[in-house]
Amino acid sequence: MKIVVLDGYTLNPGDLRWDKIETFGQLAVYDRSPLDDEAEVLKRIGDCEIVYTNKTPLTRAVIEKSPAIRFIGVLATGYNVVDTQAAKERGIPVCNVPSYGTQAVGQFAIALLLEICSRVGHHAQAVKDGKWSRTPDFCFWDYPLIELAGKTIGLIGFGRIGQVTGQIAKAMGMHVIAYDETQADSGREIAEYVPLDEIFARSDVISLHCPLFPDTQGMINRANIEKMKDGVIILNNSRGPLIIEQDLADALSSGKVLAAGLDVVCAEPIQADNPLLSAKNCLITPHISWAPKESRQRLMDIAAGNLKSFLEGCPTNVVNA
Repeated sequence: MKIVVLDGYTLNPGDLRWDKIETFGQLAVYDRSPLDDEAEVLKRIGDCEIVYTNKTPLTRAVIEKSPAIRFIGVLATGYNVVDTQAAKERGIPVCNVPSYGTQAVGQFAIALLLEICSRVGHHAQAVKDGKWSRTPDFCFWDYPLIELAGKTIGLIGFGRIGQVTGQIAKAMGMHVIAYDETQADSGREIAEYVPLDEIFARSDVISLHCPLFPDTQGMINRANIEKMKDGVIILNNSRGPLIIEQDLADALSSGKVLAAGLDVVCAEPIQADNPLLSAKNCLITPHISWAPKESRQRLMDIAAGNLKSFLEGCPTNVVNA
């Protein structure tokens, strides 16, 4: 059996092993594949029966021109790069990897918040730059520092990652409120469920943990920002298009939004003309919430397990059943 990984570098830049997948057949791994060259993608798939992708699109045309494909594995949770309907019509299961990075992503959301409030990285660099040495006092700071205990964090999307983020925030003494279309007992133990507009109105910090759907795309926009408290902090390490970037940049520049911590943007890698690059108090990291070695190993293990289950006749994590 022939297996191809079309874009394996971000999952495994060299610190993991592909052996659990290689067990099942002849494996070819490409670090990257072109996102807009279907002919090259078709060439790389060739007569492979098993195809893994992360961000390389598998369009209807690619699927229909690859008659050998029996299984498509997505090396991520999101699977919008695959035409799942075209695969379903061919009887090809598309299997994703849910829940591999829950702890890591929740941890990173709080890391963004702590950097905004304490500016640890900034002040550590300031010490190395000699600013502490030049001050007449025993201490100095050049950003306002913020204590989080007693403040309200509003979580939009309160599934596994939202709940982990809420647990950490609660442990720091924050009051946690949450909005989700589905309410769960596990969520009620952490947070007070409220309507979405109440999240906007009451929160000192708003953190996004919801999927990207038509009704969530652009939900952080000029109109909803106006409903928020002056000086609100906005966090997003979920999906970039949840935010209208120019509207957030304008709100940061005006001071309506005190600061933003973002690990995702609409076009990735970030484009030079992204308005958030020049916005005030906007912390942007390069989509790394998911990237600790532990969570990537978990992703690899689940991806291999998906293939094993398929070959045993009981596929798991199928998104186009």
